[in-house]
Amino acid sequence: MQYIEPYLASYGALALFIIIYFESFGVPVPGESALIAASLLALKGSLSLPAILIACFTAAVLGDCTGYLIGRFGGRKLLERYGSHIKLTPERLQSFEEQFEKRGIYMVATARFVVILRQLNGIIAGSMHMRFSHFLGANIIDALGWTAVWGAGPYLFGGTLAPLAAYIKSLWS
Repeated sequence: MQYIEPYLASYGALALFIIIYFESFGVPVPGESALIAASLLALKGSLSLPAILIACFTAAVLGDCTGYLIGRFGGRKLLERYGSHIKLTPERLQSFEEQFEKRGIYMVATARFVVILRQLNGIIAGSMHMRFSHFLGANIIDALGWTAVWGAGPYLFGGTLAPLAAYIKSLWS
């Protein structure tokens, strides 16, 4: 987080937006760490909590939608062409597509909480030709939950539980 904090302190919610947007469509950047750092900076008064929550939610939804478009218009061809390199046979791809058809909404609605899936969520959904309306609804629910947990969570628990933790620590001393 020490590498992210100066950018967040200098550029605020815009830096957070850019980091989370890129992470959401597959670029390996530390979005979750940036969000936690921004939340803690808001706790210290350096950033506005509403601004970082709005930036995070918006970037997460737009980034996943960008990933969906990438997957929709190119992902399937890449999977069919290079899937054999990662042992993704046509049969496995068909099986995966069937599972995604049955449980795709649930997969998208929870993927942001799993590190690799967070980056590939939209691309996979687009590659599996998930209906965009289903994807968007699940994506919004997922982004709201993730923003609440990692955006508001550290802010609320850091401010509320820090005095309690200090008190408990003083009892043990």
